[in-house]
Amino acid sequence: MIKIEMDSSWLNYLSPEFEKDYMKKLVSFLKKELELGKIIYPRESEIFTAFNYTPFDDVKVVILGQDPYHGAGEAHGLSFSVNRGVKIPPSLKNIYKELKNDIGFIIPDHGSLVSWAKQGVLLLNVCLTVEKDLPASHKGKGWEIFTDKVIELLSRESKNLVFVLWGSFAQSKSDRIDCFKHLVLKSVHPSPLSASRGFFGNKHFSKINEYLVLNGKVAIDWTIN
Repeated sequence: MIKIEMDSSWLNYLSPEFEKDYMKKLVSFLKKELELGKIIYPRESEIFTAFNYTPFDDVKVVILGQDPYHGAGEAHGLSFSVNRGVKIPPSLKNIYKELKNDIGFIIPDHGSLVSWAKQGVLLLNVCLTVEKDLPASHKGKGWEIFTDKVIELLSRESKNLVFVLWGSFAQSKSDRIDCFKHLVLKSVHPSPLSASRGFFGNKHFSKINEYLVLNGKVAIDWTIN
Protein backbone atom coordinates (compact mmCIF):
# COMPACT_ATOMS: atom_id res chain seq x y z
CA MET A 1 0.00 0.00 0.00
CA ILE A 2 -0.10 2.17 -2.08
CA LYS A 3 0.37 0.44 -5.40
CA ILE A 4 0.69 3.25 -7.92
CA GLU A 5 -1.46 2.35 -10.90
CA MET A 6 -1.59 5.66 -12.73
CA ASP A 7 -1.46 6.64 -16.39
CA SER A 8 2.07 7.62 -17.42
CA SER A 9 0.91 11.07 -18.56
CA TRP A 10 0.18 11.90 -14.92
CA LEU A 11 3.27 10.17 -13.54
CA ASN A 12 5.40 12.40 -15.75
CA TYR A 13 4.35 15.24 -13.45
CA LEU A 14 3.40 13.53 -10.20
CA SER A 15 5.99 10.81 -9.62
CA PRO A 16 8.10 13.08 -7.34
CA GLU A 17 5.11 13.38 -4.99
CA PHE A 18 5.35 9.71 -4.08
CA GLU A 19 8.84 10.25 -2.66
CA LYS A 20 7.86 13.13 -0.37
CA ASP A 21 7.46 12.83 3.39
CA TYR A 22 3.73 13.56 3.43
CA MET A 23 3.07 10.68 1.02
CA LYS A 24 5.26 8.30 2.99
CA LYS A 25 3.30 9.21 6.14
CA LEU A 26 0.04 8.69 4.27
CA VAL A 27 1.12 5.28 3.05
CA SER A 28 2.19 4.35 6.58
CA PHE A 29 -1.19 5.45 7.92
CA LEU A 30 -3.10 3.38 5.37
CA LYS A 31 -0.94 0.35 6.03
CA LYS A 32 -1.55 0.56 9.78
CA GLU A 33 -5.29 0.97 9.26
CA LEU A 34 -5.38 -2.18 7.17
CA GLU A 35 -3.28 -4.07 9.73
CA LEU A 36 -5.87 -3.11 12.35
CA GLY A 37 -8.50 -4.78 10.23
CA LYS A 38 -10.20 -1.60 9.07
CA ILE A 39 -11.93 -1.60 5.69
CA ILE A 40 -10.84 1.12 3.30
CA TYR A 41 -12.59 2.25 0.13
CA PRO A 42 -12.02 2.14 -2.74
CA ARG A 43 -9.95 -1.00 -3.09
CA GLU A 44 -6.25 -0.45 -3.69
CA SER A 45 -6.36 -1.03 -7.45
CA GLU A 46 -9.01 1.69 -7.85
CA ILE A 47 -7.50 4.50 -5.76
CA PHE A 48 -6.14 6.24 -8.87
CA THR A 49 -8.92 5.24 -11.27
CA ALA A 50 -9.69 8.85 -12.21
CA PHE A 51 -6.16 9.33 -13.50
CA ASN A 52 -6.36 6.21 -15.65
CA TYR A 53 -9.67 6.93 -17.34
CA THR A 54 -8.68 10.55 -17.99
CA PRO A 55 -5.05 11.04 -19.07
CA PHE A 56 -3.53 14.44 -18.34
CA ASP A 57 -3.66 15.81 -21.88
CA ASP A 58 -7.29 14.72 -22.28
CA VAL A 59 -8.66 16.66 -19.32
CA LYS A 60 -11.30 19.22 -20.28
CA VAL A 61 -13.44 19.35 -17.13
CA VAL A 62 -12.68 18.76 -13.44
CA ILE A 63 -15.59 17.85 -11.16
CA LEU A 64 -14.31 17.98 -7.61
CA GLY A 65 -15.71 15.78 -4.83
CA GLN A 66 -14.75 15.61 -1.17
CA ASP A 67 -13.98 11.95 -0.49
CA PRO A 68 -15.12 8.53 -1.73
CA TYR A 69 -18.48 7.01 -0.89
CA HIS A 70 -18.11 5.11 2.38
CA GLY A 71 -20.74 2.40 1.90
CA ALA A 72 -19.92 -1.16 0.86
CA GLY A 73 -19.42 -1.55 -2.87
CA GLU A 74 -19.94 2.12 -3.72
CA ALA A 75 -16.57 3.81 -4.25
CA HIS A 76 -14.60 2.93 -7.35
CA GLY A 77 -12.23 5.86 -7.72
CA LEU A 78 -14.40 8.41 -9.55
CA SER A 79 -16.09 11.25 -7.68
CA PHE A 80 -19.89 10.98 -7.51
CA SER A 81 -19.83 7.72 -9.52
CA VAL A 82 -20.74 4.15 -8.54
CA ASN A 83 -20.45 0.93 -10.49
CA ARG A 84 -23.37 -0.50 -12.40
CA GLY A 85 -25.62 -2.53 -10.15
CA VAL A 86 -24.98 -0.29 -7.13
CA LYS A 87 -27.85 1.87 -5.86
CA ILE A 88 -27.59 5.42 -7.18
CA PRO A 89 -26.57 7.71 -4.27
CA PRO A 90 -28.75 10.73 -3.40
CA SER A 91 -26.25 13.36 -4.61
CA LEU A 92 -25.92 11.64 -7.98
CA LYS A 93 -29.71 11.42 -8.27
CA ASN A 94 -29.79 15.19 -7.92
CA ILE A 95 -27.04 15.59 -10.50
CA TYR A 96 -29.18 13.56 -12.88
CA LYS A 97 -32.23 15.71 -12.09
CA GLU A 98 -30.29 18.88 -12.90
CA LEU A 99 -29.03 17.33 -16.14
CA LYS A 100 -32.60 16.50 -17.12
CA ASN A 101 -33.76 20.05 -16.42
CA ASP A 102 -30.72 21.61 -18.09
CA ILE A 103 -30.30 19.61 -21.29
CA GLY A 104 -33.16 17.10 -21.45
CA PHE A 105 -30.96 14.28 -20.14
CA ILE A 106 -32.58 10.85 -19.95
CA ILE A 107 -31.98 9.50 -16.43
CA PRO A 108 -30.29 6.07 -16.57
CA ASP A 109 -30.82 3.10 -14.27
CA HIS A 110 -27.24 3.10 -12.97
CA GLY A 111 -24.66 5.50 -11.56
CA SER A 112 -21.49 4.77 -13.53
CA LEU A 113 -19.92 7.96 -14.87
CA VAL A 114 -17.11 6.17 -16.71
CA SER A 115 -18.35 7.49 -20.05
CA TRP A 116 -17.78 11.04 -18.82
CA ALA A 117 -14.29 10.21 -17.58
CA LYS A 118 -13.37 8.75 -20.97
CA GLN A 119 -14.35 12.04 -22.63
CA GLY A 120 -12.07 14.19 -20.49
CA VAL A 121 -14.07 14.77 -17.30
CA LEU A 122 -11.67 14.24 -14.39
CA LEU A 123 -13.87 13.01 -11.54
CA LEU A 124 -11.50 13.85 -8.71
CA ASN A 125 -12.06 13.45 -4.99
CA VAL A 126 -9.91 15.65 -2.74
CA CYS A 127 -9.31 12.65 -0.47
CA LEU A 128 -8.79 9.43 -2.40
CA THR A 129 -9.60 6.97 0.39
CA VAL A 130 -12.04 6.63 3.27
CA GLU A 131 -12.79 4.15 6.06
CA LYS A 132 -15.98 2.15 5.72
CA ASP A 133 -19.01 3.97 7.15
CA LEU A 134 -16.93 6.95 8.32
CA PRO A 135 -17.14 9.92 5.95
CA ALA A 136 -14.13 12.27 5.98
CA SER A 137 -12.21 9.75 8.10
CA HIS A 138 -9.04 10.23 6.01
CA LYS A 139 -9.26 13.99 5.98
CA GLY A 140 -5.99 15.65 6.95
CA LYS A 141 -3.87 12.54 6.36
CA GLY A 142 -2.09 13.84 3.27
CA TRP A 143 -4.38 13.32 0.31
CA GLU A 144 -5.26 17.02 0.23
CA ILE A 145 -1.62 17.91 -0.39
CA PHE A 146 -1.52 15.52 -3.31
CA THR A 147 -4.77 16.61 -4.93
CA ASP A 148 -3.94 20.29 -4.39
CA LYS A 149 -0.86 19.57 -6.47
CA VAL A 150 -3.08 18.01 -9.15
CA ILE A 151 -5.36 21.07 -9.24
CA GLU A 152 -2.42 23.49 -9.40
CA LEU A 153 -0.76 21.40 -12.11
CA LEU A 154 -3.85 21.41 -14.29
CA SER A 155 -4.34 25.13 -13.76
CA ARG A 156 -0.74 25.92 -14.67
CA GLU A 157 -0.10 23.52 -17.54
CA SER A 158 -3.48 23.49 -19.30
CA LYS A 159 -5.70 26.09 -20.95
CA ASN A 160 -9.44 26.63 -21.01
CA LEU A 161 -10.45 23.91 -18.57
CA VAL A 162 -13.72 23.97 -16.63
CA PHE A 163 -13.44 23.47 -12.86
CA VAL A 164 -16.75 22.52 -11.25
CA LEU A 165 -16.86 23.31 -7.54
CA TRP A 166 -20.04 22.19 -5.77
CA GLY A 167 -20.23 23.07 -2.08
CA SER A 168 -18.01 25.03 0.28
CA PHE A 169 -15.35 22.33 0.56
CA ALA A 170 -14.75 22.18 -3.19
CA GLN A 171 -14.92 25.96 -3.43
CA SER A 172 -12.13 26.26 -0.87
CA LYS A 173 -9.83 25.05 -3.67
CA SER A 174 -10.65 27.94 -5.98
CA ASP A 175 -7.58 29.92 -4.95
CA ARG A 176 -5.44 27.22 -6.59
CA ILE A 177 -7.06 27.83 -9.99
CA ASP A 178 -6.17 30.62 -12.41
CA CYS A 179 -9.62 32.00 -13.18
CA PHE A 180 -8.21 34.08 -16.04
CA LYS A 181 -7.18 30.91 -17.92
CA HIS A 182 -10.08 28.67 -16.96
CA LEU A 183 -13.81 28.70 -16.28
CA VAL A 184 -14.72 28.09 -12.63
CA LEU A 185 -18.33 27.12 -11.94
CA LYS A 186 -19.63 27.21 -8.36
CA SER A 187 -22.87 26.28 -6.64
CA VAL A 188 -24.10 24.55 -3.51
CA HIS A 189 -23.52 20.81 -3.27
CA PRO A 190 -25.98 18.38 -4.93
CA SER A 191 -26.61 16.71 -1.58
CA PRO A 192 -30.31 16.54 -0.62
CA LEU A 193 -29.39 18.79 2.31
CA SER A 194 -28.51 21.69 0.01
CA ALA A 195 -29.52 21.02 -3.60
CA SER A 196 -32.74 23.05 -3.41
CA ARG A 197 -30.76 26.12 -2.35
CA GLY A 198 -29.02 26.67 -5.67
CA PHE A 199 -27.84 23.43 -7.22
CA PHE A 200 -31.04 22.93 -9.14
CA GLY A 201 -31.10 25.46 -11.94
CA ASN A 202 -27.37 26.16 -12.02
CA LYS A 203 -27.24 24.88 -15.63
CA HIS A 204 -23.61 23.91 -15.21
CA PHE A 205 -23.72 21.15 -17.80
CA SER A 206 -24.85 23.37 -20.67
CA LYS A 207 -22.43 26.08 -19.51
CA ILE A 208 -19.56 23.60 -19.62
CA ASN A 209 -20.29 22.67 -23.22
CA GLU A 210 -20.80 26.27 -24.31
CA TYR A 211 -17.37 27.15 -22.94
CA LEU A 212 -15.66 24.11 -24.45
CA VAL A 213 -17.08 24.77 -27.91
CA LEU A 214 -16.25 28.48 -27.65
CA ASN A 215 -12.64 27.47 -27.02
CA GLY A 216 -12.39 25.00 -29.89
CA LYS A 217 -12.94 21.82 -27.89
CA VAL A 218 -15.41 18.99 -28.37
CA ALA A 219 -18.43 19.23 -26.09
CA ILE A 220 -19.11 16.50 -23.52
CA ASP A 221 -21.83 14.02 -24.42
CA TRP A 222 -23.53 13.75 -21.04
CA THR A 223 -25.67 10.82 -22.19
CA ILE A 224 -25.28 7.70 -20.05
CA ASN A 225 -26.39 4.41 -21.57
